[in-house]
Amino acid sequence: MFEKSSQLSHGLRTASAAAFGVAMFAGLAVLGGSAISAQDKYTVQVPNGLAFSEFRGYEKWETVGVSQTGNLIEVILANPAMIEAYAAGIPGNGMPFPDGSKMAKIHWNAKRSAEAPSPTTVSDTLHDLDFMAKDSKRFGDSGGWGYAQFNHDAASDTFTALGTDANCGYACHTIVRTKDYVFTPYGKR
Repeated sequence: MFEKSSQLSHGLRTASAAAFGVAMFAGLAVLGGSAISAQDKYTVQVPNGLAFSEFRGYEKWETVGVSQTGNLIEVILANPAMIEAYAAGIPGNGMPFPDGSKMAKIHWNAKRSAEAPSPTTVSDTLHDLDFMAKDSKRFGDSGGWGYAQFNHDAASDTFTALGTDANCGYACHTIVRTKDYVFTPYGKR
């Protein structure tokens, strides 16, 4: 009887372990499924305008400069075509940026560093991303540039397009028309 009881107990433990394994796998699959269903930022697009996907890889572009507006701090990045144009003296030489030039501005909410020995402002949560793309054929009615802003919701980690077309930033940028609609100079290194 002890032998049968031990075999039965071993069989129940094996079946329980197998059931636990299946339950864990199912639970991981559900969690993995929800992670997979999270927003793919590269699917977001301004209606009748620029798509986030047109700026894939912006995170690795070279820094043009930094700025601060109110409670936001920003870094301005440019793709290699635009960096080459800056190196050639554009826009200071009166020439326009070439088609294919792109910029990204990352806005973060600002906060005080808890670790820095003197008062230092650092980035906190992501606020939004602004993009500019030069394509004189596609954006002829806005100085050759298309504009986009994608607001970020930190709670859901999702992006929402602002505006209804690629001209959404044009009105602000007309004040720097003589600089080919670009506010940020390439800072000396």
